[in-house]
Amino acid sequence: MRLLSRGTHPLLGRAARGWVRLRRLFRGKYMRAVLAALATLIALTALRTYEPRIVTETKERAFDAYQRLAPRPPGNDLPVRIVDIDDASLAAFGQWPWPRTRLAALTKRLGELGAGVIAYDIIFSEPDRTTPERLIADLSASDLPDRDRAVALLKSLPDHDTSFADAMQQTPTVLGFAASQRPNDTRPSVKTGLAFVGVAPANVLPPFRGAVSNLPQLDAVAAGIGAINLSASDRGGVVRRLPMLMSDGARVYPSLAVEALRVAQGQKGVIIRGTGASGDDDVGDAALVDMRIGQFKLPLTHDGEAWLYFNRDRADRYVSAKDVLDPAQTEQMRDRLEGTIVLIGTSASGLGDVRATPIGQVMPGVAIQAQMIEQIVSQEFLERPDWANGFEIVMTLLLGSLVAALVLIAGARFSLVACALVFVGAIGGSWIAFSHFRLLIDPVYPSLATLLTYIAVERVLHTASDREKKFVRQAFGQYLAPDLLAQLERTPDGLRLGGEQRELSVMFMDVRGFTPISEALSATELVDFINTLLSPLSDAIQDELGTIDKYIGDSIMAFWNAPVDVPDHALRACHAALKMRSIVEQLNDSDAFGFAARGFADPVVRIGIGLNTGTACVGNMGSSRRFNYSAMGDVVNVAARIESASKEFGTDLLVSEEVARAAPKLALLEAGEIRLKGKSHPARLFALAGDEAFAASDTFTELQRLHRDLLDALAAGDGARAQTTLAACRALAPAAVTGLYDHFARRAAALADVTRPVLDRAGG
Repeated sequence: MRLLSRGTHPLLGRAARGWVRLRRLFRGKYMRAVLAALATLIALTALRTYEPRIVTETKERAFDAYQRLAPRPPGNDLPVRIVDIDDASLAAFGQWPWPRTRLAALTKRLGELGAGVIAYDIIFSEPDRTTPERLIADLSASDLPDRDRAVALLKSLPDHDTSFADAMQQTPTVLGFAASQRPNDTRPSVKTGLAFVGVAPANVLPPFRGAVSNLPQLDAVAAGIGAINLSASDRGGVVRRLPMLMSDGARVYPSLAVEALRVAQGQKGVIIRGTGASGDDDVGDAALVDMRIGQFKLPLTHDGEAWLYFNRDRADRYVSAKDVLDPAQTEQMRDRLEGTIVLIGTSASGLGDVRATPIGQVMPGVAIQAQMIEQIVSQEFLERPDWANGFEIVMTLLLGSLVAALVLIAGARFSLVACALVFVGAIGGSWIAFSHFRLLIDPVYPSLATLLTYIAVERVLHTASDREKKFVRQAFGQYLAPDLLAQLERTPDGLRLGGEQRELSVMFMDVRGFTPISEALSATELVDFINTLLSPLSDAIQDELGTIDKYIGDSIMAFWNAPVDVPDHALRACHAALKMRSIVEQLNDSDAFGFAARGFADPVVRIGIGLNTGTACVGNMGSSRRFNYSAMGDVVNVAARIESASKEFGTDLLVSEEVARAAPKLALLEAGEIRLKGKSHPARLFALAGDEAFAASDTFTELQRLHRDLLDALAAGDGARAQTTLAACRALAPAAVTGLYDHFARRAAALADVTRPVLDRAGG
């Protein structure tokens, strides 16, 4: 080592120091660091091998991000269309389910327009409720005078399901079924010839125990029958995979997408390849590899699913069922539908068949099937190769070991740079695999494992060498509230005492009738009640960028525009108040406080909110050892007075004129005036009736006009006119402001009491 002490190259000097550290690995803190690295890597490898839900979701969210960045190209007018039973169709032909005669007409119409194949993403498991046989049975039990004539007429009409079946025979039609784990004896027909090479699919696919299928007479005439199930392994409600094959343990069924594509090509069956086939090594567990549908080949996961590679949902993919059935649009429909695979499903909002997708769009279930057919036709696939799991585990071990060794040899700073390079390299390599080869390789877990290994080793060394070091957050945590500390960490100057003049919007919230509630509850129950109420209300304030100043028993004081600038602070405060109103309504509806269950005479919890805008002094107030970030000034006092006045005016949300001027697009109704101590002029107050959407409605426009007339009548002392206008206002007013009109009703009644003696004397 003496030879390296003078005139040595810097890299050789670093190598020498690293060798010295390696000699110390099994002594003192270095030994503990090595053990920490080993324990961390073993735990992380075991976690990755077991792959709990959180690991799977993290990995798949990374794949979702890739799809959002580079969705599947739209292609050149792929021959797939969706005939959509949309809101317009329901408006035109009535609510769902439609009579099968209309579906028969739709099927015939599509055949006339040249559709290559029709696939229903709908299950017809029960007879048509409007079919003549059903109506005959109902009439037979009645005593109508023309019953026999009506029965005879109905008997002359064709059965609706038979009409639908006849229409299906004229145009190749594929029906769907839903596999289930609820046992039953229902099994759909198998229309597909199945050839397999290698392992038998029925030995690989997880068996289902029951099914929801179509009427036998419909299944009998269908050209194909396929499963419409989504993947049971997808997490978080996001559709990422689609089962291409399903089995009941004996028979194998294709998916609706596979059947539609098979029938469209005039094929009798499909070919499935699994492990053990010629050219494939039969190593490890039996698994499926791919399948061929006519001229198209589709890669499969080991259990018969396929990854969905989405593109943006496009309007040109959809055709309204209303337009298809419109004779005036025959030529346009023929141009769009001739020679295509037509899937029939619904996007109507009331029918609830919508799914979340990796690209961030919500799509109807039928669009999932359409997207799968499109990617098969365009041969644009995503694949998660069989070697991906093993590769990711090996990379976790290699990268973690490398970084741990670098921390021990080269120190924490150099190793942190290496960690950053690992992150960049892992994400870059994974992105290249996706964008160029459509392979799904997880960059997140190996990167996080590397970082965690670095942290474990660095923390052991750091703690052993400097136990007295503490983080800034720990040092100030005993003085400041955690939510305030998070903001002041970014602006350390805010830790000084003193204040500044700022324009604020201030809110006071109070629980109405709190005393009876507190008397009816034990101490523990009262705390639970307060927490159940104030927690979501506080979240609503913070979601709108508000600062919670303090909790005063059952009350909240909050303000906006400090310590962070909020340009539209008055509007934000109003939105927070509206959210708080909605939250309290939801809590009451669900009996979240348990008052209804306990038999309280009045189980409804009510709040009052007052809002004011103006200049206040805001800053850290208190002693040099203990202080709070708070606001003081006339604007605060007025806000508290407004909240108190909301009881008098009978409304839960009351704002000052300054707030009303700052948020003119909200639904505001003038409530009246209050006199404030030390003020020469009374303060005008407004009830907050709703948001911008309600304010723009015709209902509110008319209510606002009538409300103005009511105020004019009251100001003029015209009690009779006020009573008449009051009734019209009540008819239009939302429930949130009905109490305000009770207040005005009392004023109108008082006017009537005053004017009645005068009228009596005049009459005398």
